[in-house]
Amino acid sequence: MNKKISIIGSGFSSLAAASYMAKAGYEVTVFEKNNTFGGRASQYLTQGFTFDMGPTWYWMPDVFEKFFADFGKKPSDYYQLERLDPAYQVYFGENDSITIPGNFEEICQIFEQEEKGSSKHLRKFIKAAKDNYDIAVKDIVYRPGVSPLELVTPKTAVRVGQFFSTIRKEVRKNIKSQKLIQILEFPVLFLGAKPSNTPAFYNFMNYADFGLGTWHPKGGMYKVVEGMVTLAEQLGVNFVSNANVEEIVLDASNKVEAIIINGKRLETNLVLSGADYAHTETLLPKAVRQYSTNYWNKRVFAPSSLLFYVGFDKKLKNVEHHTLFFDTDFDVHAESIYDTITWPEKPLFYASFPSITDGALAPEGKEAATFLIPLAPGLEDTPELREKYFNIIMERLEQLTGQDVKENIIFKESYCVNDFIKDYNSFKGNAYGLANILTQTAFLRPKIKSKKVKNLYFTGQLTVPGPGVPPSLISGKIASDLILKTSLS
Repeated sequence: MNKKISIIGSGFSSLAAASYMAKAGYEVTVFEKNNTFGGRASQYLTQGFTFDMGPTWYWMPDVFEKFFADFGKKPSDYYQLERLDPAYQVYFGENDSITIPGNFEEICQIFEQEEKGSSKHLRKFIKAAKDNYDIAVKDIVYRPGVSPLELVTPKTAVRVGQFFSTIRKEVRKNIKSQKLIQILEFPVLFLGAKPSNTPAFYNFMNYADFGLGTWHPKGGMYKVVEGMVTLAEQLGVNFVSNANVEEIVLDASNKVEAIIINGKRLETNLVLSGADYAHTETLLPKAVRQYSTNYWNKRVFAPSSLLFYVGFDKKLKNVEHHTLFFDTDFDVHAESIYDTITWPEKPLFYASFPSITDGALAPEGKEAATFLIPLAPGLEDTPELREKYFNIIMERLEQLTGQDVKENIIFKESYCVNDFIKDYNSFKGNAYGLANILTQTAFLRPKIKSKKVKNLYFTGQLTVPGPGVPPSLISGKIASDLILKTSLS
């Protein structure tokens, strides 16, 4: 029986797949090019501050619970969770914000205060979203994207219209307040596409938001990475850092037989890549690459990001753990990402202040903050542009929240397109993979199993089910299930 499996990259999908494969009895080694594990979910430590450099939102806790339960464990065996209340705050202008509570009944009250009668429509909308969540997350998203028939079930058949309508149309049917509309359209941004291009079926993300809530792992999201690494090691997975995979070696029948790491050849029976899909195929001879550069250039990618990790020498006012700044036109910003491919003139941005919830993430009396501006992948990325946009959002932060902060900055570190390329070999420096639009859903996404190379598989946000941390966990399970069925049985 073929036993040796090599996994490229150590993001969430790779970590999940590693555990499943080890549990099935295979010899699994994870090779990570960087010096820490977790892929984009890395951690930045400086001057007593702790920052999650990648994901900062913990949504869909049931997906994490299901993952750990597959190994007879619970998330609480590895990290502690706190449900955030408030969940987040949204600024629409100066002294104009809505704070979303941590429970649904209070959210309904907030909606009713903003627009009389809207809570009735919200309840109906979230009920439909829950129904879709139960269909999608408990069934459909665990399918491997091999055939369009995977989407055809008695429950999806009666919802076929939702795949041809959009989130934008559904949200705006009964809600008139632009503020409430923006709040309801916000969750699909995690899917990497505009609400006007996202199928209405994906309103299940609204149930993830209002129904399942927003959570914080004590110590930050990197605690989830550490927990998954610990689980994998308990199952016998071997982890190797600073291990840059330079080539996937094939035999005469185009079957994987080895990988070249830092110039050294290592025999293997199978390769599963959680690294960037396009980059992974450059490790192969051109004749057996499935997708050309032209193919990738024609895909609709989820955004890249300009990120800042900032330490303040005081506690900030009038912000929550998660704070969204939607005081400029979302559609204009979205055009710069998906249509004109330019730097936005008036960017929306997101800020995370985790030290509000978790005092261990910053020295006493100080604040840790992460700021994120969504950008088109492939943009010019220079120190001058980064500084320009940092000043833009700091001025907006001061104006909107009514406080001075620029003079209280101890340090800042930035991260953008060039860094995503350098650290993760990310195509055009994208941060979140492929957008979940109709033409890139399920079986229309890049395949998990290579069609040209035997025993080569892919996992992660460029395959099924798509971008985000919970989908990445699911992708790892899908890939491992497919491997066990088709290659190693």
